[in-house]
Amino acid sequence: MFNKIESLTLLIPLLSLAATIVTALLGKRWLKEKSHWPILVALILAFLASLQLMRLVNIESENAGPGGFSQVVRPWQWAVIDDAMGSGKNERNLVLDIALRADPLTSIMLSMVTFVASLVVVYASGYMHGDKSYWRFFTYVGLFVFSMTMLVSGSNFLLLFFGWEAVGVCSYLLIGFWFEKPEAAAAGKKAFLVNRIGDFGFALGIFLIWTTYGSLDYDTVFNSPIVGGTIGTAIALLLFVGACGKSAQFPLHVWLPDAMEGPTPVSALIHAATMVTAGVYMVTRCTPLFAVSEIAQVVVACVGTFTALLAGLTALTQHDLKRVMAYSTVSQLGYMFMGLGCGTLAGITGGMFHLFTHAFFKALLFLAAGSVMHAMHHVIDMRRFSGLRHIMPWTFKTFWFGALALAGVFPFAGFWSKDTILGAVHDKFAHGAPGNYQHVYQWVYYVGVFTAFLTAFYTFRALFLTFYGPLKTPAEAHHPHESPRSMTVPLIILAICAVSVGAYCEMTHSFHHYLWQTPSLTKGAIGEYGAALLHDHKGLPFHMDVATMSTIVALAGIGLAAFMYLGKKDEAEQVAELTSTKKGLFLYQLSLNKFYFDEIYNALLVWPLRLLASLSYFVDRYVIDALVNFCGFVPRAGGALLRSLQTGMVQFYALAMVLGMLVLFGSLRLTAIFGN
Repeated sequence: MFNKIESLTLLIPLLSLAATIVTALLGKRWLKEKSHWPILVALILAFLASLQLMRLVNIESENAGPGGFSQVVRPWQWAVIDDAMGSGKNERNLVLDIALRADPLTSIMLSMVTFVASLVVVYASGYMHGDKSYWRFFTYVGLFVFSMTMLVSGSNFLLLFFGWEAVGVCSYLLIGFWFEKPEAAAAGKKAFLVNRIGDFGFALGIFLIWTTYGSLDYDTVFNSPIVGGTIGTAIALLLFVGACGKSAQFPLHVWLPDAMEGPTPVSALIHAATMVTAGVYMVTRCTPLFAVSEIAQVVVACVGTFTALLAGLTALTQHDLKRVMAYSTVSQLGYMFMGLGCGTLAGITGGMFHLFTHAFFKALLFLAAGSVMHAMHHVIDMRRFSGLRHIMPWTFKTFWFGALALAGVFPFAGFWSKDTILGAVHDKFAHGAPGNYQHVYQWVYYVGVFTAFLTAFYTFRALFLTFYGPLKTPAEAHHPHESPRSMTVPLIILAICAVSVGAYCEMTHSFHHYLWQTPSLTKGAIGEYGAALLHDHKGLPFHMDVATMSTIVALAGIGLAAFMYLGKKDEAEQVAELTSTKKGLFLYQLSLNKFYFDEIYNALLVWPLRLLASLSYFVDRYVIDALVNFCGFVPRAGGALLRSLQTGMVQFYALAMVLGMLVLFGSLRLTAIFGN
C-alpha cells in the first residue's frame, strides 16, 4: 500500500481527471449551469491535498539533510523494451514507468496551480454564465489542470513530455473556445503551431538524453555523471527551445499576446499558473543539465533579457487592456529566464520565486481586466472607456494592488521576487561570471533595471487610462456596473496574496529553504556560496543597492505615467507624435505594430510555406494524379475495345475466326516469299 506522501501525490492529478470525466459525461444533459461544481470541488480538494503534501515533504526534508528529499511512486509500469538501442547492453533497456514525484519543487508548483485554478473557476462561474457551451468550458479547464499537474508531478521525461503536449492541446481548445469568432479560431491555431516548433526541439533534446544516459528517469539521469561539452550544450539548448515555445520567449513569443482572444479566465490560467510556467519549471528541474554548459546559461539569460525588453517596449503603446497584460507576461517570463540563466542557486531561486509571486498578481490583473470587459460588454479598448473607478470600486482597488506588485513597489510581491533576480544577476557579473561573460551579465543587469522602469510605466498607463479621468463607457455597455461577487471575491483574495505572499516568504526565508531541499537543485548550481547558505540556513542576502535602484526606477515609471496620462494627456499625444516621425525613428509605430514580427513571419515563413503547399497541391493534382489516371486509362481503353468484340453472336465469332485464319495464312505466305 502507498504511504501518505505517495497517496497524496497520486490523488492530486486524479481528482481533476475524475472531475473532468464527470463534467464531460453529465454536463451537457444534466449539470448544465452547475457544470463548474465538479471541477471546483475537485480543485479545492486538490489544493488542500497539495498543502498537506507540502507539509509532509517539509517534515521529511528537514530530516533528510543537505541532499534534499524526494519520493517517487510508481503505480504502473507501462512497458519495458529490452535492448532498445540494439547495443546488447542491459542499461539500454527502455523502461517506461507511470511514475510521479513528490519533492519541494513539485509541491510548490502543485499548490500554486491548484490554488489559482480554484479561484479562476469561481470567477469563471460568473464570467461564463449564460454561455451555451458552459459545460464544455469547464471540461476543458479540468483537463487543462490535470495536464499541468501531470507535467509537474512526472518523475521522468516521458511523463513530462505527455503533460507538455497535453497542455498544448488544452490551450488550443480553450484559446479557440469561441471558435465562431475568426480571431479566436486563428489565435488557437497560431498557439498550437508555434508551440509545435518549440516542441520539436524539446523532443530532440529528450531523444539526445536517452541516447546519452540510456534512461529517461530523472533520478538516473541527474545522478549519473553529467555529460558536458558539445553534447551537454546541445541537450540544454534543445530543451530550452521547447521552453521558448511554451513560455513564449523570443522568437517564439508571438502566440501568447493573441491568446487573450479566448475567455478571460483562460487567459488568467495560461498567463499565471499553467502553460507558460511549464518552460520555467522544466529548466529549473533540469538544472544539472544546464549547469555543465556556460554557453547554455548565457543563451538562456540573453534570450530572457531580450524578450523582457522587447515585450516591455511593445506594451507601451497597446490600446487593448488584456494585450498590455499579455505582453507584460512575456516580459516577466523573460525576467524568470534571466534569473535561471545565471546558473547560481540565487538566480534559480529568484526565477522560481518570481514565477510563484507572478502567478498571484498576474491572475489578479487578468481577472480584473476581465471584470472591466464584462462591464463594458466585451469592449476592452482603453480609448473607449475611462473613469471606471466610479462604477467599479472593487475592481479598481484590486487592480491597484496588482499594478503595484507588477511594478515591483515595496512591499508588494513583485518587489521581493524581481529584486532577487536582479541581485543574482548583479552577483554574477560582480563575482561569478567567467571571462567575457562578465560583460554579458553586466548588460543583462542594466537591461533588467531599464525593463523594470518600462514595466511600471505601461502598467500604470493602463491603470490611469482605465480608471481615471471623466467617466466614459462605450455605447454597447447599456448599464455598466461592478461585477458579481463570484468575480470580485477571487480578486480580493488574489489582492491579499499580492501584498503578503512575497514579504512573508522573504522575511521567513521559507520559500528559499524549502525549494533548496529539491535534490536536483543541490547538484551543479550551488557552488561554494550556495553550499554555505544551505549549511548556515541563511536566506539569500538582501541587496540594498539593487533594491534602491529598482525602487527608484519603478517610482520614476509610475510618476512618468501619471504625468502623461492624468489630466489632459497632451504630453502623451506629443510624445506619440514626436516618435512617429523619421527623427523619432518611427519608434511609436514599431511598438504599436509589435515590431512587425507577425508581418516578418508571414513574409519569411507563412507565405513561402503557403506557396510551397499550393505548388505541392498543383503537382499532386495535375501531374501525379494525371500520370496515375493515364496509367489507369490505358488498360481501361484496351478493355473497352475488347469488350466490343464480345457480342454474343455465333455468326460474328465464326466470321472472326475465318478472318483470323486468312490473316494468319496471308502472313505466313508473305514471310515465305520475302524470306526467300
